[in-house]
Amino acid sequence: MGNRLSKIYTRTGDDGSTGLGDGTRTGKDALRVCAYGTVDEASSAIGLLLAAALPDDIRALLTTVQHQLFDLGGELCIPGHSAIEDADVARLERQLDHYNDALPPLREFILPGGGEAAARCHVARTVVRRAERETVALSRSETVRPQAVRYLNRLSDLLFVLARVLARASGQGEVLWHHTRRS
Repeated sequence: MGNRLSKIYTRTGDDGSTGLGDGTRTGKDALRVCAYGTVDEASSAIGLLLAAALPDDIRALLTTVQHQLFDLGGELCIPGHSAIEDADVARLERQLDHYNDALPPLREFILPGGGEAAARCHVARTVVRRAERETVALSRSETVRPQAVRYLNRLSDLLFVLARVLARASGQGEVLWHHTRRS
């Protein structure tokens, strides 16, 4: 790769534009930039989760996910590029099934919380959901491969399940929504 970023500032974006991976320029507020920017934010949220105490298997899984999110960001940054495949979505589904099988069925909604790692996982989940919404919005006006949307959808589901696992592992347990509470 060499020295990809030898100079951090270029001043080329001072007019509100940015360069896509194919060399074209677009507005920094373009749907495509918002989508891959939020994928980057999701990876950062997972990085914050990785800074917490985690079981080794979950740490390894999330590290792999960060690499895939970087690939997905590249796919969204380069129109016509493909990086996320059906096999990546299938791997997330297998992990989702693996972790969900040991959990009891949900009877109430869960509030974000349940210990530091679980709370960080919930933040990552909501950022991934936003990335999914922005990628769907992009797909309504430009070509986006369906694997990108499916990957984000499964990832947010996986992060929800991992938050449940982490809340239980913390000893604090899941924070259930009490719909019949009184003020």
